[in-house]
This record gives sequence, structure tokens and C-alpha cells, in this order.
Amino acid sequence: MSEKKVKRTAKRDNMSPDHPPSKLQKSIIHWVRRNVPTKKTKFLHSHVVEYFAGSKAIDALVHDSPWSKGKAKEGSEIVFDNRESAVEFMDEMLKHKMFHRAKKIPVQEKPKKKAGKGKDKEKEKEKEKDTGGETDKEAEKQKRKRKIRLDMHLEQVFLDTSDAFVWLYDPIPWYYWAGGTAIVLGIIAVCLFPLWPPIMRKGVHYLSIAAASFLVFIIALGVFKYIIFAVLFALSGGKLKFWIFPNLTEDVGFLESFMPPYDYTYSGSSKKKAKDSDDEESDDEEEEGEEGQDKPKKSESDESDESSSKKSSTGKDFEIVDKNDTDADGEEEND
Repeated sequence: MSEKKVKRTAKRDNMSPDHPPSKLQKSIIHWVRRNVPTKKTKFLHSHVVEYFAGSKAIDALVHDSPWSKGKAKEGSEIVFDNRESAVEFMDEMLKHKMFHRAKKIPVQEKPKKKAGKGKDKEKEKEKEKDTGGETDKEAEKQKRKRKIRLDMHLEQVFLDTSDAFVWLYDPIPWYYWAGGTAIVLGIIAVCLFPLWPPIMRKGVHYLSIAAASFLVFIIALGVFKYIIFAVLFALSGGKLKFWIFPNLTEDVGFLESFMPPYDYTYSGSSKKKAKDSDDEESDDEEEEGEEGQDKPKKSESDESDESSSKKSSTGKDFEIVDKNDTDADGEEEND
């Protein structure tokens, strides 16, 4: 039992350094935080974190940092001559809890629906026909990026590999400090309002009146908008919906709330159009019926013309003559 206690105390001592990081170490880790590329993903399915690869951090320190062998100033305390020295520095920063080591857990992609499988297969076949199937598959594999999640690693040691290291060091930007100081000074100035000079107090008084009048104008405009809508809606029998500043009460920006100045929708025109379309369809049907009636008439006339032509060709044509006409013709011949 005593040996186990000694090992545990040794591990705690290793992860808790005796002295805090120096200013030079903080400046180096700040440079690493700003210049080494990072990625974002979820940690333990709870929150989004930024992480970096250990090998990329070592490459940046050895080749590109101001403390590298070629760029370091003379007499500087820290110079990264080789990768081992950079690994030792980053391992010490890990003990100072600037970042921690994490293990990557691949996320299994959800299977696609059955309905889409046939379409996907057809698309793949078409692609293979157009271009070589192997080249398309390789390109798709390169495009597809493996999704991962991060979890805490049991061995907190910095290594010159592609392992993930999650950033814990997140310095506060300067504009946060500027905004905080401005808010504090503004609150103090408001509390000292009785000590302001008379000119400033009059100016604030007029500004407050202008702001109040503007708010009253916005409220009155909103009420007037609904009154106009109700009147026009009632007069049109529910067909016209006319809005003045339709985005005035919507969750949009200040300028967008006044754009467009008006908007309307009229539902009566759609009914007229529908009736017109029905009338046009009925007219078309009537025309088609008349054409259908004309066709048999034309066919009958064509048949009569054909029969007459046949009779004339045989030479046996005859006419029906009245008996009185024949008797009159015979008397004229006798005379």
C-alpha cells in the first residue's frame, strides 16, 4: 500500500509545478495560441472546444517562431534548437494547465434511408460511366472528412504526434477590457448627474424628451397601422389586406423595421382569374365540339361529290323530268 501512495504522490507532484510560468513562457504560449491552426469539435458531447495537433505546434516553434534557432535573439533564455527542446517546453506548459491531452473518438455516420439508396446507386453508376470509377471513389474519399469527438486522455503527456490537445488558455481580448471600462465609467457618470454643469443637464433633458417622443410616435404608428388594416379589410369584405410598415413589430433591425413602407394582398383577383380560366376552357370545349360536328358534314359532302363523279364517269347519268314538260316539248316538235 505504501508503494502505491508514493506513486500517486509522485504523479501529483509532476502535474503540479512549484513555480508559475514566467513572462517569457506566457509570451511563447500566447504566440502558439495565435499562430498554430486549430479545429473545433465537441468534447464529451457537451461543449465545443478548440484543439490543435502536437506535431504542428512543434513545427511552428522550431521553424516559424521568434524563438527558433534562426530567428532567436542573442542571449535569449529559450531557444528551440531541435524538436526535443520544443517538446520539453510544451510538456511543461501542459503541467501548467495551458492545455490538456485528449483522445479522438470517431463518430459513426448514420445510415441513409432506404428510399435514397436506389437513387444514390444510380448516380454512382452514371459517374462511373462518365469517368473512371476508381478516380471518382478516390476523390470522394478525400472529400469526406472523418468526424470525431474528444475525450479526456488518461496519460497527460505531450508527444510529437498528431494527437489532439485541447486549449485551456484563452486570453481575454483587449476590446473586452475597453468595453468593460467604458460601462463602468458610464455608470459612474450617471451617478454623478447632480454635479454636472447646467448646460449638460439641459442637453440630457432635451435628449430624454426626444427619446420619449420617438417612443410615443412608434406606439401611435403601430396603433394607426392596425386601424387602417381593420377599416380597409372591412370595406373590402375581407379581400384586401393592407399593411403600413409590416415589419414594424417584427424581430428585425431598426432600419429593416421601416422597410418596405407598405404591403398588401388582394384575394379577389385570384377568383376572377379562376373564372376567366374556366370560361376559356368552356370556350375551347365548345369550339372543339363545333369542329367535331363540322367534320361529319364535310365527310358527307365529300361522299356525295365522289358518288357524282363515279356516275359521270359511267355515262349513265339521268334527270327526273315532269310529264307536262315532255308533252309540251312534243307539241312544239309537231308544229
